[in-house]
Amino acid sequence: MPRWPHIALLGIASATTMFAAAGDVPKKIDVRPTPLLAPLPISNDTLDSEAPLPSVLVEVAQDPAQHAKKKAQPLQPSSRLELIRYVSGEFAKAVTPLPAARKGFHIGVGKELDDHELHQLLANTGTAVNSGDTVQITRLEFREKEIVVDLNGGSAHHFRLKDHLQVGVGGPTTGTPAALPGQSGQPVGVTLLLDYGKSLPDMGPDDLKHDLSPVLNFQNEKSATVNWVDTLPPEYKKAIQDNRALVGMDHDMVIAALGRPDHKVRERTEQGEETEDWIYGDPPSKTVFVTFLGDKVIRVKEFN
Repeated sequence: MPRWPHIALLGIASATTMFAAAGDVPKKIDVRPTPLLAPLPISNDTLDSEAPLPSVLVEVAQDPAQHAKKKAQPLQPSSRLELIRYVSGEFAKAVTPLPAARKGFHIGVGKELDDHELHQLLANTGTAVNSGDTVQITRLEFREKEIVVDLNGGSAHHFRLKDHLQVGVGGPTTGTPAALPGQSGQPVGVTLLLDYGKSLPDMGPDDLKHDLSPVLNFQNEKSATVNWVDTLPPEYKKAIQDNRALVGMDHDMVIAALGRPDHKVRERTEQGEETEDWIYGDPPSKTVFVTFLGDKVIRVKEFN
């Protein structure tokens, strides 16, 4: 039997005794290797209905100083994409009546809700959403100091039923479709103006939901994105987890996988068919071209 393990252990014991006698280190030294932290499975967990959003997972691993440093940065393109993917399309319950004001209802982030303005707008424009109603975020628009949030199509009433996900109450594929206000008649939407008073800070989906908490409650609401993705064929579900587009996907699937494109270009083939390229990125950096014929992807090309 080789003698080097005994020599190594004797060396460690001698060093431990020497340092302990000097009083410079604790008398007991653990020489076992420090276990590595398991990586955060962000991609898979975002598609688990019980899992928190990616921003939550990342912030758990960050200390408060790191999180404050992140918040001090301007809104990053990757964060904007994450907000669109994981907040746009989500359901929530209104915690207060919301007005049908065409110019939208102003909310100062970090400030108390202006009840006087709210009641005045409700009196002048009528109530679009009652307290306790289920609403859906149908659009996010990013301005210099504001995030515009449309509920049920927004105050302009541009709400098409086919644009929102059909989610069953009690499961992703069974039960009665979840009703939204106005589905049985003229749809009524609301536009919220989240005013940050400065350039938009970097944030994750949970940060934006927190900023909307004075008027919306996302707790106990099923994720529209999660339920819909669970109904897809396995190859498409896996591609969305990996942030990839596949031939055969439709527009909604590509948005779930890659977000909304940076550019769109329409062309006509030699056969007279009109195609549309969704372009992600800008050359010479990584660029992905996703080509649609109608609502189906017919080609995916990636250039590095």
